[in-house]
Amino acid sequence: MKPMPRGFDLDAARRHLARRDPALGRWLRRVGPIDPEGWRRPFEPVDALARSILYQQLSGKAAATIVARVEAAAAARRLDAAALGRLDDATLRACGVSGNKVQALRDLCRHHAAGTVPSARRMASMDDAELVERLTQVRGIGRWTVEMLLIFRLGRPDVLPVDDLGVRKGAQVLDGLEALPAPRALLARGEAWAPFRTLASLVLWRMADGEGVVEPAKVKRSAD
Repeated sequence: MKPMPRGFDLDAARRHLARRDPALGRWLRRVGPIDPEGWRRPFEPVDALARSILYQQLSGKAAATIVARVEAAAAARRLDAAALGRLDDATLRACGVSGNKVQALRDLCRHHAAGTVPSARRMASMDDAELVERLTQVRGIGRWTVEMLLIFRLGRPDVLPVDDLGVRKGAQVLDGLEALPAPRALLARGEAWAPFRTLASLVLWRMADGEGVVEPAKVKRSAD
């Protein structure tokens, strides 16, 4: 498969969404420019996935503290397989990493060694479904984690994480619903946004965070 670029034409995506869904188009104008910086930054897959594991089920501040401790213990700013391999389980636990997450990090390194976790270069030639299938073989990595990688690291254009609480909250605001839409309903609702559902997701997150809304309602993203 031909390598895919990281990121996509945001202007074309805006025009498409505004044409297919005028209500969402109005919110696009209200929340302002969206241009994820992660699309331009190099990344190492094991490091990116290890950080996702460490951040799961924690507040941003608590997770950042633990990640900083792990970096210090490994004497590395990049938590790749080599850095994680220098740390025994007791050291990781002393950094505040739970037992389940220690096992997940070990499984991540095993899958990296076995070639299940592809390099960033190889990822560029893999489609979204293949990446989901490959990476969810790792303990502690579910579909949501891979979707975050697809959106924020690889810049894939057509990702709609329907299980994410923030995306669902944004959809609730968009359609003036009394309750959060079910994932299946949101999937059907988002068919009109294809092939630029990633931009729709980014807008829905901004809406859930209160941008363009009189009374913000902060909603954290879900995690596996």
